[in-house]
Amino acid sequence: MTAPASDQILLALFTEIGIIDQLVRARLEAVLPDGLLLSHFVMLNHLARIERPTSPVELAQALQVTKGAITNTLQRLEERRLIAVLPHPTDRRGKRVALTAAGTAARDRCLTLASTGFSELEAAVGAEALAALVPPLRRLREYLDGAR
Repeated sequence: MTAPASDQILLALFTEIGIIDQLVRARLEAVLPDGLLLSHFVMLNHLARIERPTSPVELAQALQVTKGAITNTLQRLEERRLIAVLPHPTDRRGKRVALTAAGTAARDRCLTLASTGFSELEAAVGAEALAALVPPLRRLREYLDGAR
């Protein structure tokens, strides 16, 4: 029995997304500077994207990792002064995590190094084709994020 066409399309879509994810991760890991790990870059990038301090629990939820993994990553980034772990303004037990200027600079450096070769990618696929992918992929991500 064969799967319905819509199942085959979804399988093909998620297979392509998974392969692209693996290729992008390998590319990033190969160029990250100063002993940074992919998990460090992901954290820095997330903090830069949300542009506000957040709690470790919110970070764990957003990045889909355990609190233990977040704690380890936060400790390593704080040691490098790439983030600041601050007391929560109203909850004495709570913490807030904020990106430092050094963290922003490290994230920007990672992006610059990772973007090497992007012009070749743009030439091969086409700038308009790449731009057209963003809205439907964003809708897919927003749906999946809301449905978890």
